[in-house]
Amino acid sequence: MALNSSVAGDCCHTLVALLGPEKVSLPGSETYNATLSSYFTPQVITTPPLCIVSPTTTGEVSAIVVSLTAGSCNFAVRSAGHATVPDASNAPGGVTVNLQALNSMELNEDNSVLNTGVGATWDMVYAKLDPLGLSVAGGRVGGVGVSGLTLGGGISYFGSREGWTCNSALGFEVVLADGSIVEVDEAHDPDFFHGLRGGMNNFGIVTRIDYRTFQQGSLWTNSLYSPLSSLDEQVKVFADITKAENYDDYASFIFGFGYSKERNLSVIIHELVYTKPVENPKYYQGFLDLPSVYNTSSITSTSALAQANSNQLPIGKARYAFSTTTFVPTEAMTHAVFQAWQSSLKVVGDIKGLNWSISMEPLPPSTYSRGATANSMGLADRKETLIVCLLTLTWADAADDDLIKNAQVSLISAIEEAAHKLGTYDPFKYINYAAQWQNPIAGYGKASVRKLQALRARVDPHKVFTRLVSGGFKIPA
Repeated sequence: MALNSSVAGDCCHTLVALLGPEKVSLPGSETYNATLSSYFTPQVITTPPLCIVSPTTTGEVSAIVVSLTAGSCNFAVRSAGHATVPDASNAPGGVTVNLQALNSMELNEDNSVLNTGVGATWDMVYAKLDPLGLSVAGGRVGGVGVSGLTLGGGISYFGSREGWTCNSALGFEVVLADGSIVEVDEAHDPDFFHGLRGGMNNFGIVTRIDYRTFQQGSLWTNSLYSPLSSLDEQVKVFADITKAENYDDYASFIFGFGYSKERNLSVIIHELVYTKPVENPKYYQGFLDLPSVYNTSSITSTSALAQANSNQLPIGKARYAFSTTTFVPTEAMTHAVFQAWQSSLKVVGDIKGLNWSISMEPLPPSTYSRGATANSMGLADRKETLIVCLLTLTWADAADDDLIKNAQVSLISAIEEAAHKLGTYDPFKYINYAAQWQNPIAGYGKASVRKLQALRARVDPHKVFTRLVSGGFKIPA
């Protein structure tokens, strides 16, 4: 629901009266500008908000929601601002609710649960837990916020042992559209609890998440780039080690193809992690034995690795976009992905500042089957390893946005066409990787969508978080 500037202005004035000017920043102010510049990528802000409100308590979040709902104010909710979907965490011409100050973290008495404010990022979480020999099944990039990753499912280095990030969430504190603050967990409201796990921002504002912790020490990581000439051997290794019966529960890796305009270079990419301090683990030996053009490895901490990953994705320095699809891995399917990716370079290869990478992340049954009926992603009936396929791209100029989008759509469509022909297609789309033009919640399946619709009708009967919070992926009508 778009608002004219006078209505949005009234909304902002009301918030100033409610919370004081120190918590409501307006265009041109230092705080307003600093908040906008802290988004991961500039194209997520199609039009700046008329004001940004920054609560410091859940009670203030409640008061804000009541005020915005009463005024029919268009608003968005932002924690870390790491989404690449335009306006997912920005309210164009409306009110952005900035939750970055809600970043407290506290362990319970026996250190088995970490209570985390949604303004925290994963580097903050690991910095707290690493010295204690603990971790959670959280994000792999330091600057990503805990809230968005968790509500979208969440892929971690520990998935084979712990499942999705959302399945490590034991409870949520949520502010509903009427301002009520509710505790949601398996015991108190299982339907709501399951719906939040994958249901994104469709029900209320999550202000705190409680995570199950586990013992975790150092891990091994390896960045390995190989020449395209080794493709056939690489594909055979990939097909073999991704089979469910061969998967190592301490492994987490990405395999794919990357092109850099700056370097005029195309390579096969491996990002290999083993969540034990074991150098060159046998599981990866097939990849390690093949020729490489770059190979660096180390024994490190989860915190250091998350920070290193974050450093490779500097905030606000480029235009970023993701899009995704899912399939069952076979040699023929991986070759089809390569052929589609290589063909797409003919269209985008000359774009300034382009990095154009397609990655394949194994999702073995040991990951998605853990608590599969206790989230909303609809994977309880799958039996085989799935591949979450991610197209990641960066470029320099807004003038190339349309060309980039069209090329994304064409490449994903080509991969899905091949998957249908080869009988490997899966309708699931990992929502945290999805592009604005995709419909990932529909990919959860009709039964899951019906449950989400029923949940929305119960906890948000007036569809405040659908009508007024228009950004992000919405539950189909």
